[in-house]
Parts: sequence; structure tokens; C-alpha cells
Amino acid sequence: MKQRCQWAGNDPLYQKYHDEEWGVPLHNDQKLFEMLILEGAQAGLSWITILRKRENYRKAFSNFDAKKIAKYDSKKVEQLLLNEGIIRNRLKIASTIQNAKCFLEVQKEFGSFDKYIWQFTGGKTINNRWRTIKEIPTETKESDAMSKDLKKRGFKFVGSTICYAFMQAVGMVNDHTVDCFRY
Repeated sequence: MKQRCQWAGNDPLYQKYHDEEWGVPLHNDQKLFEMLILEGAQAGLSWITILRKRENYRKAFSNFDAKKIAKYDSKKVEQLLLNEGIIRNRLKIASTIQNAKCFLEVQKEFGSFDKYIWQFTGGKTINNRWRTIKEIPTETKESDAMSKDLKKRGFKFVGSTICYAFMQAVGMVNDHTVDCFRY
């Protein structure tokens, strides 16, 4: 039996996410956008809730195509508010549209969102050496800086805790505990 991070629990979907995605360095702009939106959608909820709705999110939000999402209008917002497959929170839906617009501006300025977002860790993964889940922080100076800059650029639902969870998810930090087979 594989030794995993404690948070992966016994849910097969959670374990698959832990084993195959969480902490793997991600450099694809569309996937980075997806993770930023999903981490924001998670605010106040558990990650497993979002993970179970992920395919619904992909369908509802044009497979996280920022160019398409940036053009969503009030009619589309009303449709999304009726979609039981996603979190039907008006502020979170509006933030996805706003974040798509901001994301496109960042791509224009930096050439890619990847180039912009990875600057907060100097372009490489920060490898931590946590022995227990209790040692893992919920925010760091890097996530603080990311949050501040994203907010300055108009992004929503990008507080430091959300940014740190994003950094963990996309492999900007390696927060697998040292006893985990993925460490």
C-alpha cells in the first residue's frame, strides 16, 4: 500500500488527484487558469466538493478557455446560476469572468500566464520538508506577494490562502510530507 499525504484519505478521486496532479509542476496556461478558478471556487468549501464538480465546471466554463469566458454576458451568468453541477454563487461566477479578462491582460503583458505566475517562486518549485500535515502553512510570503499582485491587476478570489493552495496544486511548492511516496 502506498504511503500518501494524510489529506488524501480513502476517497479514490482524492487519491487519484493526490497521486497524479497535486504538486506536479504545471506550465500550461489553460490548466493554470483552470486551477486558479477552481481554487477560488473552493473558498469556504472543501476541495473534494470542487473535485467532484470539476467536469461540470469544465463544461459550464468552456473548458476554461479564458477568451470565451471573458465574453460571457448577463444571460450566461443567469444560466450558470441555474447549473446545479457547479457552485452557484454569483460572486464566484462573476469573478471567473473578471479573472478571465485579467488573465488575458497578463498573457498580453508577459507573453504567458505561466511566465508571470512562476516569477513568485523564481521559476522553480520550492521543496519543503514537512513531516506532518500540521506543519504545512496556509500562506507564505510568496503567496502574499502573488495575492497582492493579482488583486492589483483586478483578479478576484485570490487571497493569500487561495494563492497558496494554488501554488501547492500546480507544483510551485512541494508540500507532500516526507513520508509520502510522491515526495
